[in-house]
Amino acid sequence: MASTGTLFLIFAVTFIREGNAQNTFVNVNCKENVGQYGQQSLLECIVQTTSEASDIQIRVVTWRRQGADKPALVFHDGRIDPKSSFTFAEPSWNNKNMNVSVLIPNTRVADNGRYTCMVMTNSGDGKGEVNLKVTAKYSEPIISSIPEKITPGSNGELTCETHGGYPKGDIRWFVNDNTDWTKSSKMEVKGAQDGLLHLSSKLPLLHGSIFSKYTCIVYNATGGKEAEAVFIPDPEVEGRKASNGSESTSKVVAPVVVIGSLIVGLLLALLVYRRRTRKARRPSTAPLMDGHTEVSNRDDEESGAQEMDGKQQNIV
Repeated sequence: MASTGTLFLIFAVTFIREGNAQNTFVNVNCKENVGQYGQQSLLECIVQTTSEASDIQIRVVTWRRQGADKPALVFHDGRIDPKSSFTFAEPSWNNKNMNVSVLIPNTRVADNGRYTCMVMTNSGDGKGEVNLKVTAKYSEPIISSIPEKITPGSNGELTCETHGGYPKGDIRWFVNDNTDWTKSSKMEVKGAQDGLLHLSSKLPLLHGSIFSKYTCIVYNATGGKEAEAVFIPDPEVEGRKASNGSESTSKVVAPVVVIGSLIVGLLLALLVYRRRTRKARRPSTAPLMDGHTEVSNRDDEESGAQEMDGKQQNIV
């Protein structure tokens, strides 16, 4: 512990001294990087020297994350501090290797941040900075409903949940033909002990406005789509709605069929009655005996009529 404290004191004094002096021989150039949670991440820094410097040898290298209590890697006096959590990216690294990049073996959310790489050589000192952005992909979302069966005539609520992501993402809701319904929802963010985040979004459902399809989509911090889930109201509810519709239709159709049958029956009866009436009024088609008989019959009718007139006159 005493040797470590002495080493830190030497570093501090050395960098304060070098910070007050002009150094044009050594530069440390670093590149920004993105690290994936649970995987290996690279912090890349290269020492560059001017042509005036020759036979450069590195004496001290220290990597530190801003805000951390201890450095992540320390090289001093020809050896690497065994307590360092990082390793050099070059497996056979030595004090003449200008590639001072380091590897993070198992990236955590706590590794997210800005790092400083300070290098002391026999020709001068330099410092570089690099920012590590740790990301973690969110899990497949799960949608649950309250009540368990959503009915058109009652209120309800859908909840979409996803976890294991970083940094803070977003949950959006879409209904039917991809109409954005996110404004009606409310999202909550919770952190776990490992620094990963849990997202939960609640979407209230009002009776009379139940859609046929709900889609929950998870987006990462940069706005990229990561995963989605679909919720469709209970098929039994749809079946009941369909059956209720058919029952209503049958209630309307049945009286119409009965009335139609009565009208058809009345029309048929009327048609039969008219046919019978026409037959009753039609004259006989039996052939006459001959022309004389017809004339004789007419004479008899006329004489009968004259006799009736004579009787009426005698009575008068």
